[in-house]
Amino acid sequence: MAMPTKVLVVGDSLSAEYGLARGSGWVALLEQRLQKERVGATVVNASISGDTTSGGRTRLPSLLEQHKPTHVIVELGSNDALRGLPLAMTRDNLTVMLRAVRNTGAQALLVGMRMPPNYGRAYTQEFESMYPLLAKAEGAALVPFMLAGVADAPNSAALFQDDRLHPSAQAQSIIFDNVWPVLRGQLHP
Repeated sequence: MAMPTKVLVVGDSLSAEYGLARGSGWVALLEQRLQKERVGATVVNASISGDTTSGGRTRLPSLLEQHKPTHVIVELGSNDALRGLPLAMTRDNLTVMLRAVRNTGAQALLVGMRMPPNYGRAYTQEFESMYPLLAKAEGAALVPFMLAGVADAPNSAALFQDDRLHPSAQAQSIIFDNVWPVLRGQLHP
């Protein structure tokens, strides 16, 4: 008998509804879409505001054991970059996480991010290219840029909360639209 579909989201504030009304973030929209399409999947949002790849790496084994997901969305790395942590460490943490997911037989989906250019061109480019390289190396699906259509939108200021870091409620459907086609491809190969 096939295991019931369970999607585990391991992310940071961008997935934890930071500054948003509960139930209005992109993960909640994902849950609603799965119900609407009668996929019969449950979603566990284990995202924590401020989490880094080190935190996710530490938490992931017990989350995998506890929830036994069939699909894992890894949305981490932004806080590493905002803190100027070494990219080699971020890459190593994400690699370990993707391998841990694969070793359980679950499918991994890596959500890519970009950093503002104030970190220098080399860091910014290496950070951005890290996600597709990792996804390819570890056999994970990839959302190239979680905030496509938000951070690069002509009206981007309107799509962020006052801190200019966290997307607004209006941006959540755009984020969902970035993630959903990739996850749908994993759910219905």
